[in-house]
Amino acid sequence: MTADSRIQERVFAFLSDPATHPRVHRIDTHAASVFLEGERALKIKRAIRFPYLDYSTLAKRKAACEQEITVNRRFAPQIYRRVVPITRDSEGSLDIDGEGTPVEFAIEMTRFDENRTIDHLAEAGPLASDLIDAIADAIAASHLAAPPVSAVPWIQSIPGIIAGNTTAFRAATGFPERDIDALDDASRSALRRIGGLLEQRGKAGFARHCHGDLHLANIVLIEDQPVLFDAIEFDPTIASTDVLYDLAFPLMDFIRYDRHAAANGLMNGYLSRSPPENLDALGTLPLFMSLRAAIRANVMLARLGPGCRDEAGIRQSARVYFELALRLIQPAAPTLTAVGGLSGTGKSVLARALAPHVNPDPGAVVLRSDVLRKRLLHVSETDRLPESAYRPEMTRQTYEALGQHAIRILSQGHSVVVDAVFADPSERTAIRDDAGRLGVRFVGLYLQTDLATRQRRVGARRNDASDATPEIAAFQEKFEIGSVDWTPIDASGTPEQTLQRCRSALA
Repeated sequence: MTADSRIQERVFAFLSDPATHPRVHRIDTHAASVFLEGERALKIKRAIRFPYLDYSTLAKRKAACEQEITVNRRFAPQIYRRVVPITRDSEGSLDIDGEGTPVEFAIEMTRFDENRTIDHLAEAGPLASDLIDAIADAIAASHLAAPPVSAVPWIQSIPGIIAGNTTAFRAATGFPERDIDALDDASRSALRRIGGLLEQRGKAGFARHCHGDLHLANIVLIEDQPVLFDAIEFDPTIASTDVLYDLAFPLMDFIRYDRHAAANGLMNGYLSRSPPENLDALGTLPLFMSLRAAIRANVMLARLGPGCRDEAGIRQSARVYFELALRLIQPAAPTLTAVGGLSGTGKSVLARALAPHVNPDPGAVVLRSDVLRKRLLHVSETDRLPESAYRPEMTRQTYEALGQHAIRILSQGHSVVVDAVFADPSERTAIRDDAGRLGVRFVGLYLQTDLATRQRRVGARRNDASDATPEIAAFQEKFEIGSVDWTPIDASGTPEQTLQRCRSALA
């Protein structure tokens, strides 16, 4: 044990002493110890050195604390207060921010309810869609505010990240050699495929100084709003990445917690709030999510050693992340699913519910004609359009754009669910042909229900992208839909019943 470690153990004992801190709660991670007491939290960097960080001296820990305050005030100014010294007086007594000589430094933070971090909420059960939308808002806003950086250092570091993961798995026990080789080979192959794209995105401004460690335990609800915290401070290269690599961490983590609807909702929410060029980079997600899972597995393994209180649990968690990394790097073939039907049949509700169940992870991108039409006309999703916006020429333009967007997504190896009325046979033929040209599986679902049900549903909508009214629903009864060779779906029941019928059709 080093001299720094011995002093630090004394500091930890002081901060945990029930005589002076009777209500303190200590949380240890592989790189820090956090002491929670009342409304304050003190976070101390552990006196350790890893290949990717060095907190081995007091000066380095102080600098890391100061840098963490600087970095994280961008994301969570309401949490991060200041750096405070732990001091020792002439008689050897320790104090927080005392008059003696500093022997350790801590980040003073406003304590929050640790049960409100998103990992705890995800473990407890499904998350509400409005919460997922708020998380998408927070992440997209953080990327918009993040300063652009050169992508070159990060891109050049990726082979080393892959090699480091592989080395760590080989050194550990419980990971089959053939699986380690498969993950390494597939990761290197994926990097070769997307390397040029990453360089282009870097030049276009998609490489930014991001959060860098955005797993679900680093997002917390404060006053019912998600707040990002504990961003990477020890190496700007690790945090200076493509924005989709930052996004890949919470996507992967939601999948890890078996919250596929949350992962899919986050992806779709983020894409709707970010530049459309991200549609052309969805092919990066298998590698990005796999890397995040592999890194997380190795963070778990780093916790093993002297003083580890739950070796079996940590090894099991590392294996889960490893197996997820292996699965994510080998995505299934994409599918184009088209959901048609007259207004009020429940297309949009179904499309959102169906998308998480479409491979590969994190599910399909949802394209909705009502939303795309308004984007083409440069208005808000909930702005009401005049009748002229629904003339045949504008409708043709909208469906052509739907097809173009679908092709962009499918070309990246990603699935898509297209939500539109598809009343005209030519529209149905065109979307099927789009799938055929790319050689991907096509599934057409046509929802049907009676007029009264459709009118009731349309009349109940609030703040929705659709401009349909009960009168329009009645007018659509006159449409000459022609012969529909898609799978007919009875949509007269609950959304859950409709979803189940469509999942059976997909299977």
